[in-house]
Amino acid sequence: MYKIIAVAALAISAAWASPNGAIAGTTPAPAGAYAYIGYPNDGQVVPANKPFKVWFGLRYMGVAPKGVKYPNTGHHHLLIDTDLPPMDQEIPSDRNHLHFGAGETETMIQLPPGKHTLQLLMGDDMHVPHNPPVYSKKITVIAR
Repeated sequence: MYKIIAVAALAISAAWASPNGAIAGTTPAPAGAYAYIGYPNDGQVVPANKPFKVWFGLRYMGVAPKGVKYPNTGHHHLLIDTDLPPMDQEIPSDRNHLHFGAGETETMIQLPPGKHTLQLLMGDDMHVPHNPPVYSKKITVIAR
């Protein structure tokens, strides 16, 4: 009976470890750390088919390039029109998952007309989310 309770408790805690139920990576994140998009704002209209700036914010944590393993640091990944990836694996690198492994804190992107979502996710020195994962709220922008 006690084994069943212990297994159930482990399963519940693993599900709480990340937003999609997967166990998070092994690199610890500092307590209370969070990422945010400083610009554009949620619901903002941005120019369609023209570059515009996206500014990355981070609190209670530092930025370090890919491959640099230093406590309480990571680098940004911008998720465009997608949900958070599995938290226990390397963040994909494709048109929906942009990597900023040089430690960048802003970028210029271009979107086609329509509604789009943007979200930041911090990765460790090997592009794996921290434990607990550090990510921003998902915002919506309208490209017109």
